[in-house]
Amino acid sequence: MSDAMCLQIDHLTVRYGGLLANDRVSLAVAAGEVVGLIGPNGAGKSTLVDAVCGFVPYHGGVSLRGRSVDGLPPHRRSRAGLSRTWQSVELFTDLTVRANVEVADRIVTPGSFLADAFRPGRHRRQDRVDAALDAVGLTDVAGCYPRELSLGQRKRLGVARALAGTPGFVLLDEPAAGLDTAERDSFGSLVRVLADAGLGVLLIEHDVDLVLRVCDRVAVLDFGRIIADGSPAEIRCDQRVAAAYLGTAAVTQ
Repeated sequence: MSDAMCLQIDHLTVRYGGLLANDRVSLAVAAGEVVGLIGPNGAGKSTLVDAVCGFVPYHGGVSLRGRSVDGLPPHRRSRAGLSRTWQSVELFTDLTVRANVEVADRIVTPGSFLADAFRPGRHRRQDRVDAALDAVGLTDVAGCYPRELSLGQRKRLGVARALAGTPGFVLLDEPAAGLDTAERDSFGSLVRVLADAGLGVLLIEHDVDLVLRVCDRVAVLDFGRIIADGSPAEIRCDQRVAAAYLGTAAVTQ
C-alpha cells in the first residue's frame, strides 16, 4: 500500500492516567477502501478516532498521504483531508440541512471573520455543499431542519458535514447506531458508494453483520490492542475474534 495514497496509523498509544486506552495500534486505510474497526465496548475504538483526528494526545504516528500530521490541531488535520463524524451527530438544530453543511465547509480565520462582517455571504461554496448533499441523498430536504428528519437522515447529514471540505479520508464513528434494518442496509450502500468514488473510509461500528458485509478489510480491537486484521471472511472465522467479541457460534457458521 503506497503511503502517498493512504491514512497510516503507526504504533499509536493513548493513556488516560494509569489507563492504557490504545496500545501501539497500527492500521492503514487506502483511498477507495472501507476498513472496519470492531470490538467490545471499552475496547478503545472511539479513543482511536479522537486521537487520529487530534482531539486527544497520543504517542506514535499518524500520517496522511505520506505526510505526518502529528502535533497538528483538529482543524488543520481537517484541512489536510481528514474528516470524521460523531456518535451523537452534533447538528445545529436551529439551522437548515443546507446551512449545517455550509457551516462545516467554512474555514474561519481572523481575516475571514472581518471580511464576512463587511461582505456577508461573499464566497459561499454552493457547489461543494450541493455535492455533499447529493452524495448522501439529502438534496430534497436541504431546506428542512434537523428535527424534521428521520434518524437515518440525520446520520446522513452528519456524513454530509464530514464530506463538505472534500476530504480524502473520513472516520465514521458508529454511524448506524439506532438505525433499523432498512436504514442500516441503506447506510451500508452509501458507504460503498463513497468508497467507490475514491474516499478512504474507516468504519467504527457495533453492527458486525454490517461491517462484514460492507468492508474490504476488518480490524478487531480488544483491550486497546489490534488482535486481528484481515478480510471479512478471515475475521468471521478467527478464533481470537470469536472469543473476544463475536461469540463462539460465529466460527461454526
